[in-house]
Amino acid sequence: MASFRAFLNSPVGPKTTHFWGPVANWGFVAAGLADMNKPPEMISGNMTGAMCIYSALFMRFAWMVQPRNYLLLACHASNETVQLYQFSRWARAEGLFSAKKEEASSE
Repeated sequence: MASFRAFLNSPVGPKTTHFWGPVANWGFVAAGLADMNKPPEMISGNMTGAMCIYSALFMRFAWMVQPRNYLLLACHASNETVQLYQFSRWARAEGLFSAKKEEASSE
């Protein structure tokens, strides 16, 4: 019981935004995972790119803030992974990684 009370009253416990902010941000990860089943034509390259930048910036924030927020860091690292995968799906669907496209433009 004492360890639970210590967690409850800690600077990163459930009485703070250091806890609830990351909990809410896990929704981005869940949404990205759910979107993996959708066709890549439905992916917005602009929005996915923005989410990649957002998560990268907040990973740094989570590392630099005192006390360090490991829950926020884990959340944004997970979101960065999901969003980069989604971005690669979008880029492949758009033909950005296609060797045939490069050969055709060089002729």
